[in-house]
Amino acid sequence: MRFAPIAAVAALSFASFAAVPAAMAADTMGRPSGTVTIRTKSADVGVGYTWGEATLRFAGHTYRYKVTGGQIAAVGFSEVVSKGEVYNLHRAADMAGTFAQAAGEATLGSGLGGGVYENKNGVRLKIESSAKGARLSAGAGGLTFEQIK
Repeated sequence: MRFAPIAAVAALSFASFAAVPAAMAADTMGRPSGTVTIRTKSADVGVGYTWGEATLRFAGHTYRYKVTGGQIAAVGFSEVVSKGEVYNLHRAADMAGTFAQAAGEATLGSGLGGGVYENKNGVRLKIESSAKGARLSAGAGGLTFEQIK
């Protein structure tokens, strides 16, 4: 019987410590300016190529983008859906351009991932991704956003 209260205290203590890094990350990034959903496909033989579309929700409006990109050292094929927050966006026009990240992916069947991307305008994307396919990649890469009018 004495174990139940001790387990409850331990669970609450762990939950408090687990929430600290997430809170610190939110403070570091600032307050979200908007949200983004990115749907891409990647086909790779040595050098990877990515294409797709993105939807930005910012300041009460919805903006659509064509997305292209590449990655060094990649092989395979995958379909990825990414969702997340946009930070430091002051004008919708600042979303256009190339977002860079040094990362990797290993997908066989399906997988989860995420990352933080940043463009030359200081706009940051903090995204979580869900991938399907068979793909292995490593090294530098980027995604270029071009607004669809």
